[in-house]
Amino acid sequence: MGNQTKDEELYQEMCRVVGKVVLEMRDLGQEPKHIVIAGVLRASLANQKIKRSELTTKAMSTVISALSGDKYADK
Repeated sequence: MGNQTKDEELYQEMCRVVGKVVLEMRDLGQEPKHIVIAGVLRASLANQKIKRSELTTKAMSTVISALSGDKYADK
């Protein structure tokens, strides 16, 4: 049951991260295509100046992997 809770927390954080990127892209007048979303998340994740929780970092990496089709992106 503990893994199910962690999986749910990760899923919710993934949804939050993607939603934030999509809304920011809309505000900038960009079309939120999956590969562009993955690129935005990669660039954001590369910025080490931003403090993120372990859950957010894992969610971002998992989303990048899922959107880019790179099964090794979050390793």
